[in-house]
Amino acid sequence: MDDWISAADNMLRTVSGGSQARRASPARGLPDAPLTAEARQVSGALMRVNHVGEVCAQALYEAQALGTRNAGQRDHLRQAAQDEVDHLAWTARRLDELGAHRSWLNPLWYAGAFALGSLAARAGDRWSLGFVIETERQVEAHLAEHLSRLPEEDTASRAIVAQMKDDEVRHAESAQAAGGHELPWPVRQAMRLAAKIMTSTAHHI
Repeated sequence: MDDWISAADNMLRTVSGGSQARRASPARGLPDAPLTAEARQVSGALMRVNHVGEVCAQALYEAQALGTRNAGQRDHLRQAAQDEVDHLAWTARRLDELGAHRSWLNPLWYAGAFALGSLAARAGDRWSLGFVIETERQVEAHLAEHLSRLPEEDTASRAIVAQMKDDEVRHAESAQAAGGHELPWPVRQAMRLAAKIMTSTAHHI
């Protein structure tokens, strides 16, 4: 019961914007160069997508942690989730600075990701870790693309995305070292399709 109460609290903080980072933002201390209206719009849309990704990450990790009986794996998932809380807070703050809105569909994104995380957990610990590996690999590629699209003068957003990318690589490597299995090709393709739908929608809404 305590775990489910904690999960409900995490959901409320995630979708309401109440999450607090433990680490200082990578953008801290960087000069906030003036951006054109076009550059601000581009950065805002990309950072909104990244924020949605972190909302989904919280739901995925929470569901997977609830679904395992392995205390070591639960600790592993919750530690990775804490890094994602930092990402969530960093991207939320950057959206505010850019004058951009968060996705209005965040409760829906959270619910859908929680359902996927629950399914991954039911498949067993090694497949659940495999789901983490594939998710983080896709997010890493996604963030690399964003680094190529963010305006060069938006050093704050670029610093945040670069640190997020490094953290996602570490999460994937950690899950692999813990014994995660590579997911079957159809599952990986389905995950890519779902991610494409999410990112395309969150870019605007």
